[in-house]
Parts: sequence; C-alpha cells; structure tokens
Amino acid sequence: MAATRYPTNELRRQVGSPRSKGRENKDTLCRNILIYGNCRYEDQGCTFNHDQNKTSPQADFAKKSFNVDSPAFTPSGPPPAPAKKTTLTSQAANAAPFTPRGVGTPNLQQTTETSVFNPATIREFTPQNYDIGNSNANGVAQENGLYNDPFTAMGSLATGLPPAGQFNLYASEHNALTSSGASFYPQHGSFPAGPIQPPNYHLYQPFDAYRQELQPWQRATYDFFMPVKMREELQKKMFATQQVMPNSGLPQLERWHSLFPLDTNNRKNTASFGYPSWVYKAQNSRTGRHYALRRLEGYRLTNEKAILTVMKEWKKIKNANVVTVHEAFTTREFGDSSLIFAYDYHPLSKTLQEHHLQPAHGNRYRAPSAIPENVLWGYICQIANALKTIHSNKLAARCMEPSKIIVSDNNRIRLSACSIVDVVQFENNPKPLHDLQQEDLVKFGRLILSLATSTPIAHLNNIPAALDSLGAKYSANLKDAVAWLIAPPNPSESKSIENFISGIATHMTTFFDLALQDNDEKQFHLARELENGRAARIMMKLMTILERGDLGAVQGWSETGDRYQLKLFRDYVFHRVEADGKPSLSLGHILSCLNKLDASVDESVVLTSRDNESVFVLTYRELRQMFDRAFNELVKHSKTGAPGANN
Repeated sequence: MAATRYPTNELRRQVGSPRSKGRENKDTLCRNILIYGNCRYEDQGCTFNHDQNKTSPQADFAKKSFNVDSPAFTPSGPPPAPAKKTTLTSQAANAAPFTPRGVGTPNLQQTTETSVFNPATIREFTPQNYDIGNSNANGVAQENGLYNDPFTAMGSLATGLPPAGQFNLYASEHNALTSSGASFYPQHGSFPAGPIQPPNYHLYQPFDAYRQELQPWQRATYDFFMPVKMREELQKKMFATQQVMPNSGLPQLERWHSLFPLDTNNRKNTASFGYPSWVYKAQNSRTGRHYALRRLEGYRLTNEKAILTVMKEWKKIKNANVVTVHEAFTTREFGDSSLIFAYDYHPLSKTLQEHHLQPAHGNRYRAPSAIPENVLWGYICQIANALKTIHSNKLAARCMEPSKIIVSDNNRIRLSACSIVDVVQFENNPKPLHDLQQEDLVKFGRLILSLATSTPIAHLNNIPAALDSLGAKYSANLKDAVAWLIAPPNPSESKSIENFISGIATHMTTFFDLALQDNDEKQFHLARELENGRAARIMMKLMTILERGDLGAVQGWSETGDRYQLKLFRDYVFHRVEADGKPSLSLGHILSCLNKLDASVDESVVLTSRDNESVFVLTYRELRQMFDRAFNELVKHSKTGAPGANN
C-alpha cells in the first residue's frame, strides 16, 4: 500500500492557522480542506479559501501531491534476483582504466523535465591533424561545425624552422632565422641592418666603486684607463658619427653619401636666411670624413662669384668657437634648386635653443630652468672670442640666433651658420662693414638677454624691463655688460669687440684658467691611454711569435732558440698562480710587465718552465732583444715570401 503522507512542519506553516491572520490569500484553497476535508480554523479567522468548487492551479497541484485517495503503486512482476559475483579475468585486468568523458557527475536528483547542463552529453575534444590547405580565415579547419585543435599545427610547422639562436647585442645581423626563414627578412638596400637599439655603453667599461682605503702605491682596475664618463661620451659620439638611416629616401650627392637628418623637427623656418633650411650628416666619398651639410631649399644661384668670393674669405677663419666652413655648392638632387654648405661635424651637439629655451622634459607648461651665471659668463667669453677673430678678418657673423649656435659637452659653444647670409645677400645693396659689426654686438647682447630671461629673441619687446629683471637673479657686472652691448654707440667713444673684451678681462682670465685645467686633465688621461696603447702593440707582436708552427725550413720554430724564453715570459705574465694554486688575475702585474718589456728595463725576472726543469734569470732588456730578433725574422720571411712560411 502507498504510505499516507502527513503534512510536515513546512506544510503546516503554509496551511490555514491562527498565524495566517491578516494575510490576503482568498484565492488560494486551504490545505486543511484538501487533506482533512474541513478546516478547524475556519471560524477562527483563517483567510484561505474554504470553497472546494473554487480551485486554483496551486489546488490542483496539491491534489496531485497530497490526496490520500490516490491509487497505490503495485509492481508488475517479481523483484529481480540479486546479481551474481563475477570473477576478474586476466583480459579484464589488463583493460585500460575507465576515464569519464565529462568534467563532473550529473545530479541524479534532477528530473528529466528540468533543463540542466550535462557535460557527459557533450562531444569529447579530440585533437586532429592540422591541414594548412584546408583551413578557414582564422587558420583552423572545421569538421561538422566543430573546430580542430590549432596548436597541433606547431609540431609540423616547427620542423621547418631552425632552432632559435641567442640574441647578440653586438652582432650586425640580429635575425636569428637562417636558411628557409631568412628569405622573409631581406636586407634593406645596400646598408646592413643596424642595431635594434643603441649599444649599452656601460658594458664596455664596468664601473667599480672607488675604494678610499687603498694605499698610495695600490691601484684599482679603473686607475689604468680613462674615466668611465669620458669613455662613454666618446663612444656615444663615435656611434652617432657612424649612424645611418637605410631607405631614408635622401639622395646621394656627387661627392657625398649616407645622408642622415639632424633636424629635431620638421618645421620650415625662413626667418634666419629667407629660405627653409635643413641640416644633414654626410660622409665625403673622397676623404671619408663626416661633415654637416646645411641645405637652403629653393635657392637659385644667379652669380657664381657669390660662392667663390665668400668662401675664399671664410675659409681663413680658424677659431675654436666657430664651426669651420669648407665649401658651398648647388644641387638639384632634392627635386629643387638647393644651396648646400659643408661644415665640420660635431656629433651629439645641441643648439642653444634646444638646450636652454625649450621646456624641460617636453612639458610646455613648465618654464625652462634659469641658467647659472658662471655658464652665462662662459658663453659671453666664447662668443666674444669668436667675434674677435671674425671682426679682425674684416667680416661679420650676421647670424647670432640661439638656433644657429651649437653647444657640446662642458658648455662648449660654436657659431655654426656663418657665411650663409653673405652668400644669400651677395647681390643686395650691402651695408658698410662697420654697421654690420655693430649689428653683431647688438645681436650678441640680445642673445645673452634671451638666455638670461629664458625668453625667445622674437618675444623681447620690452628691452628695458628685461634688463631690470636681470638684477634680481644675476650680478650687476652681467647686467652692465648686456646693457653695453645692446645700447647704441656714443659718438665720443668707439664701440668694438676689443673694448668689450677689455671690460670683461677678469672673467676672460677665469675662463682661460678653467680651459687650461681641463686641457691638463685630458692630457693626463691621454698619457694613460698612450701607455695602454704601447702595451697593446707589444702584446699583439708577442702573440704573432708564440705558438707558431714551422717557419721556412725550421720545424717548431716558436719552441726553439730565443722563442722558448719568450714563451716562458708569456706564462710568467698571463699564467701565474698563487701559492695555493689559484690563478692570479692581477691586471697591474700584466700591464707592469708589458711596459717594462717595452721600455727594456734592467730589472731581472725569473722564468720557470711548467715542469720546473728549466729556470732562466733574464733582464727585461735581454727579453726585449730576443723579442726584436724574433719579430724581425717574421718580418723578413713575410717580405721575401720564403717557401713554407706560415704567415
């Protein structure tokens, strides 16, 4: 029989009860009517429906679920017999373990009427072979609307690729793909592929912390070489000099090639010369030297005497603060008529406009920082030196703008656009030379005032107010010097660059003393590199002698005669060991021995063979004589071409 179901606690809370007073459930049939036939709470305020004729969908559901008159379940046949125990055979024991297809086990309590996610009904993922020829737009083939695994293609594609090589920072070719992959990365024209990024200059000379506890006779590794900062700056300049731009679209001129643009912006400015000007770095095909080419776009030369006359006078100017001009010529290789001036190239130089008058770190809302007064006095002394040479040769600079004066390391400045205005305005009514030189002094004063106030020259509309503002930041001597340059000359006195230099003689001597000190420091570092150069040359000669095979008719030439003592000297210099057997890596010992050999010192040295069977006591002078005889013998065989010589 079917067991009679009684209302549970949850059901009792849903049927009519005194606790259901105040509920608006008149459309819901009372559960007591469905179960017991009557409701004992009907007269006590039960708010449910007690009329069985007025039913609802919930009443129909309750009838099906809780009606005691429902027929009992009767089995159609006898219960099944219990399953017999089976014995595990050897074939079943060797079978593969069962692996479920789905991720999880489906919930058995869910009915078939409920739509649930069943992983067991989903087709199992099976990787297939990747066919390149039968693929869709994404490169993945389709089968019955399902995507195959695209990663299986890597096995077949990897066989056609060479093994990846290690990236070499100093290699000229950074393409690791060779053989079949190299065809996808062709070379760009006739130029080799340049480095991906500028080299790490600090790798050439590692910087060690300076140890203050060293004794006066002790040395560190970096004491034998030039300072790291100086070496790094020189290497950066060399890298900038050799830098090229493949496929730049720039033409190759008649005697110039490898043009490289030096302009930091593409704005065409015609205020300086009346024509748009561009600057390039180029290499001369005759001399191999690098020059800076300044091009005037759209200039038509009507008188050849302009170039010949002007260049003849300006080539005489040899001054440390003037960029030397070498030649001027016209060309149509740029698609127009251009006038080009060739100057000396100073790598990694900036203009005063870029160095001082542009916003710091590219922030246009931040004003440029103020220039220290000692730097301004250095600029004044250098420009005065340049104008002194120019005016003494009866010429005028005529171009004193911050964008045409370059500055290099240690605040070294040079006038870089001289002679251009003389060629461009050659046929115009020229002003007297005295007037042009007076204009140079005024432009000189406006330039210093622009740098001191961090204001472009074009915006210096109120000169007196700008001069008054100098007193708050700089000394009265600087203010008086700038005011003297800008003021018009008095009829009673002569205004010239010589008079100006005499007025700033104190600052000129100070700057001259600093220049001499800088020169002494560079000569000191140069002398140390000279010693290292001597050691490098003698070591290269020594390596050409040692471990050489047969020479002429002599078998084992490097192991006989004087060469054997040189071999022992090599072991003494480079292969020394300490008392405990550790290798000695003293760089000071190596450089000291090579320098003594080069200088033929009378100091004695004990040379011992590796088997301790042979011991020689020789002086560096005797070793140098053996060294010269052996190397001269090599030179003799290299010139005569003796048969069997191993060069």
